[in-house]
Amino acid sequence: MGKNLIQQRRGRGTPRYKAPSHRYRFKMVYPNLPSETINGEIVEIVHDQARSAPVAIIKLSNNELFCIPAPENVRVGDFISFGAEGELKIGNVMMLSNIPEGTSIYNIEKFPNSNITGFCRTAGSSARIVSRAKEYVVVQLPSKKQKKFDPNCRAVVGIIAGSGRLEKPIVKAGKHHHMKKARNKLYPIVSGVAMNAVDHPFGSGRGRHMGKPATPPRNAPPGRKVGLIRARRTGRKR
Repeated sequence: MGKNLIQQRRGRGTPRYKAPSHRYRFKMVYPNLPSETINGEIVEIVHDQARSAPVAIIKLSNNELFCIPAPENVRVGDFISFGAEGELKIGNVMMLSNIPEGTSIYNIEKFPNSNITGFCRTAGSSARIVSRAKEYVVVQLPSKKQKKFDPNCRAVVGIIAGSGRLEKPIVKAGKHHHMKKARNKLYPIVSGVAMNAVDHPFGSGRGRHMGKPATPPRNAPPGRKVGLIRARRTGRKR
């Protein structure tokens, strides 16, 4: 009898494959404040297990705390401004409508005052404002894809710190293991053709050869649904 496939084990929702969010300390959300600009100070720059970039903890003049991915070239004790308007300075949180074209930004809100900052938060990344209109602002994301945002959405001016994170080699498999384990990521990832026949439909003693079509039959049971599932077409494009 065969074993469950990796995707079947992941689909059960057991703690082995869930992100350990109970250990995540910080939330990247903007505070809901009035429209006027308010000043803040970077009180600490810390490491967060949930993120590849360092986190800057900012204390506003009204004693409210919030966190952003730390921008490059800032240090503890630097001051930033938070609000609709403000000086174009690294670390300042501004509305897209007030940021000039060509400026590097990150931690972009999805909707105005939604507290969902889902765009451009990886270490070393930044987006760029391409053009502006009355109804929207066009932003080029790190993937080179252009997306329209509401002009009232907020973002941080600058580039996220930690750009050299991928340049340092991992060297040892043990270090890679601990890096993945911190976020409950699967490691190592083994291809199906390298497994035994009991573990995967593509595995056997035939070497790195599937021995069967990559597109499974439409009426195949769940344990056989691997490869090109319901492929529109297969074969070489001529």
